Amino acid sequence: MAVIMRHRASLTRRRFLGTAAASAAITAAGTIARPYLSRAADRPRITHGVQSGDVSVDSGIVWARSDRPARMLVEISTTDSFKYISHAAFADALPDTDFTAKALLEGLPAGEDIFYRVRFHDHASPTLLGEAQTGHFRTAPRLRRSVSFAWSGDTAGQGWGIDEARGGMRTFATMLESRPDFFIHCGDSIYADCPIEAEQRLPDGGVWRNVVTEEKSKVAETLDEFRGNYKYNLLDRNIRAFNAAVPTFAQWDDHEVTDDWCPGEPVTSPAYRERNIAKLAARANRAFHEFMPIRRTAAQDGRIYRKIHYGPLLDIFMLDMRSYRTGNQPVERAEILGATQLAWLKRELVRSQATWKVVAADLPVGLISYDAIAQGDGPPRGRELEIADLLAFINHTGIRNTIWITADMHYTAAHFYDPNASGVPRFPSVLGIRLRPAPCRNLEPRDPRQHVRPAGQVSEGLQPRAGREPRAVLRVAVLRPRGDRRRDRDHDGDIEGRRRSKPVVDPARTGKREVVARPLGETQLTSDSHWQLATCNMIVMVVS
Repeated sequence: MAVIMRHRASLTRRRFLGTAAASAAITAAGTIARPYLSRAADRPRITHGVQSGDVSVDSGIVWARSDRPARMLVEISTTDSFKYISHAAFADALPDTDFTAKALLEGLPAGEDIFYRVRFHDHASPTLLGEAQTGHFRTAPRLRRSVSFAWSGDTAGQGWGIDEARGGMRTFATMLESRPDFFIHCGDSIYADCPIEAEQRLPDGGVWRNVVTEEKSKVAETLDEFRGNYKYNLLDRNIRAFNAAVPTFAQWDDHEVTDDWCPGEPVTSPAYRERNIAKLAARANRAFHEFMPIRRTAAQDGRIYRKIHYGPLLDIFMLDMRSYRTGNQPVERAEILGATQLAWLKRELVRSQATWKVVAADLPVGLISYDAIAQGDGPPRGRELEIADLLAFINHTGIRNTIWITADMHYTAAHFYDPNASGVPRFPSVLGIRLRPAPCRNLEPRDPRQHVRPAGQVSEGLQPRAGREPRAVLRVAVLRPRGDRRRDRDHDGDIEGRRRSKPVVDPARTGKREVVARPLGETQLTSDSHWQLATCNMIVMVVS
């Protein structure tokens, strides 16, 4: 519903971002928000902050949750003073969705800072209007301009939750300081299969003290338990402040359901009473759509894969490598995307006119893992056949400037792959994963299948082409939380903060396999080429 459309030349995004953390404080960490209006107990409350997502040139999603049946009112302005309201939208928060509500805002100006204000009207008493919370996002540009975004994955896993004494999930505060236009969460947004206990012992004898909730005390099996995993993360003040200031583009991986799940395969963990993976996946998918600011797809309810057009420089292809997969049989053809999603991706890549085509994958393409794709050296087999078909298609149709990003494996490194060794038609690409300053123990060259170069060297493929003036430049940098004194040997640096497991790291099928380590810094990629870039940790990318 359009009320009035006005534009103000000076926007105050910097001031908004600077005060986002303070605004988010109205939801106390570890508890539910307590309104400070008179008659507060009578008024509907926003329980877990506000967030936005799937922002395009002229639209975006806004999300919030009420404490009761209520109607969400979203008011839109191009200034944080909300002196002029340009748009308004409504959505109902009902018991069926655990009182979550999402509103699709359309007809927004391109390339503008959009400020939104959310309130809830009590269904039982419509005159009762709850306290407002505000948020921000920036619509995609219609013309060419630099775009900055961050990506990461794997939140609150392996029992490492919110330790308020250590500042909570400070990763999100660091990302907020970089002021990205948006954030891609590459999956494992929750760990439904990892309960969080009150304490975790640290290698140095210290204690990590978690905020605990009933829903996170066991593996998630019921719909309410899956919902409780999302509510747990939203107890963290850093996440709420980040969500209010930066839109999220979300996809899922395995831990939104259970570890390494595959349709049709039984649940074998003794922690589960529910053994039907289809039931668990259906409940998990419903909770994911209820709590993440993702658009619903009319073609298929519950679909996660989609394309987000973010101006002339950038298209983002959000994949789903879980819902349509088959078992990874090395002697047979297996699927990771499924025929329908693969056909969609090919079609949309051909149609894309953007300079950079970022493919957000919830699993790495080249890392050897039965749960993922790569099987080892030699001709493609199993799930490799589907990806080989895709890469050959990209090469044959002349699609340029494709970049793959991912998380999942809980480490950061740089890999160079020679696709010619696989027998696939030539696809000149690089798969790079940035490494922190010093390799942690599980990345040292102790496995004969793995080769790690000293820090400071960089793969040849990451260097700009000599003698060519790039039409566009993409810069990548790795972030770490400010004041982070954790030692690499104590954790592998994923987004939840700590993890002591040691994943096996294998490069992809190549004749010469190598892992290239660099200090933290910046890598520049130029257009007129193919790239595959995958990463974990907090990464910021600038497209210009």
